[in-house]
Amino acid sequence: MSRTTWTHSETRTAVDTGKSTAADSPDNSGAPPSALPGEDSGPRPERSGRRRWAMDTRPLRRPAFRRLWTSSTATAVGSQLTAVAVPKQVYDITGSSAWVGYAGLAGLVPLVVFALWGGAVADSLDRRKVLLTTNTGIAITSLLLWAQAAAGSESVATLMVLLALQQAFFGVNAPARSASVARLVPAGELVAANALTSTVMQTGLVLGPLLAGALIPVIGLGTLYLIDALALCAAVAAVRRLPPLPPLTAGADGTTGAPRPAGARQIVAGVRYIVAHRVLLLSFLADIVAMVFGMPRALFPQLAATTYAPWGEGMALGLLYAAIPVGAVVAGLMSGSYSHARRHGWMVIGSVVAWGTAITAFGLSAGLWWAVLFLAAAGFADMVSMVFRGAILQSAATDEMRGRMQGVFTVVVAGGPRLADLLHGTAGSVLGPRAAVVGGGLLVVVAMSALALAAPALRRHRI
Repeated sequence: MSRTTWTHSETRTAVDTGKSTAADSPDNSGAPPSALPGEDSGPRPERSGRRRWAMDTRPLRRPAFRRLWTSSTATAVGSQLTAVAVPKQVYDITGSSAWVGYAGLAGLVPLVVFALWGGAVADSLDRRKVLLTTNTGIAITSLLLWAQAAAGSESVATLMVLLALQQAFFGVNAPARSASVARLVPAGELVAANALTSTVMQTGLVLGPLLAGALIPVIGLGTLYLIDALALCAAVAAVRRLPPLPPLTAGADGTTGAPRPAGARQIVAGVRYIVAHRVLLLSFLADIVAMVFGMPRALFPQLAATTYAPWGEGMALGLLYAAIPVGAVVAGLMSGSYSHARRHGWMVIGSVVAWGTAITAFGLSAGLWWAVLFLAAAGFADMVSMVFRGAILQSAATDEMRGRMQGVFTVVVAGGPRLADLLHGTAGSVLGPRAAVVGGGLLVVVAMSALALAAPALRRHRI
């Protein structure tokens, strides 16, 4: 649930180089690994002591997923360089934080629109080809961002157009990437695969901004775009070596069908599918509850300048922003135990309630280090929720609907935190920042508990 305000870093496609082998897809059909002969998709062997808690790396034994995961390290950090560079350049040109906000909106609108359409595209075409096309588009826009910075451009309009174009490509890319995971690993390894991917992304959220801050005075802002573009170019070359991932028919033989149209009818069918499958709808609502009510990042600057000012405003602000991703990384490194959980619905409910409780405790904290500790605890709970919600989406939906489900997921991921910024910013100006944070955290606990009691489908869901 932790989100970055800017670019496509949260779920950017990432693939490693290396040849596609028969082990990737022995029949070249792109069938899910769980359907292939000789694959072990059974329960994970019991481990003892620290090994039981260590990260479950079984999905990395599968060549296609290993390519997808390995290069995500570079792209996660690279995308965060762009995430810092765009608002910094906008502010340098305009001297206005309002323009920074307008630029963020310019990126959000195409992301939402194209994520919905991109989900239908991912269910209609070969997902490998979709990834190849959209990764190429993202790489080209990153190169154009570098070119305009290198040319000394001071056009905010150019920046906003390029950002909007990049987010449109990402809106199509993200559903195809996420929907592909269930075709590369068996159902029993979905939780582990999501934990591996989410941990890399959260690590990028920590290291990317720190690296950007250190590099800008040395190599200049424009070079950050170039580094991101080079990482994406390597990913584009690697996508070509993934196995084909065409749409699967409903037949038991796993044969592929002709490309299907990707229009408004398919998007509406996806929405109806969510409504008809209660556990999918509830997984989206759980994220909305946690993010809209409980993400207090809009209040971090005010808290750093007032409540935690004695520790130094700059240091306090940096620690507040870093705490949630750090907690999420720790949760990812301890994710081995997740693979033993079978009641995925209860894991989502418990982690969202834990998130709300930790945010409430953060709002009550007068000391900076207690505040950082509780935010890190919230990040830990955030990672658990993210992993199990992803597993529910990938396992409960059929393959022909996974792209559309991930498209809606991308919209929720992008929109929830921004609604939270508006809600918390408004409430903070009226009630004060600490009261707004505490109230939001308590609302998460109450709303999630009520949702769990009123809707047994989520409580009952297990794998």
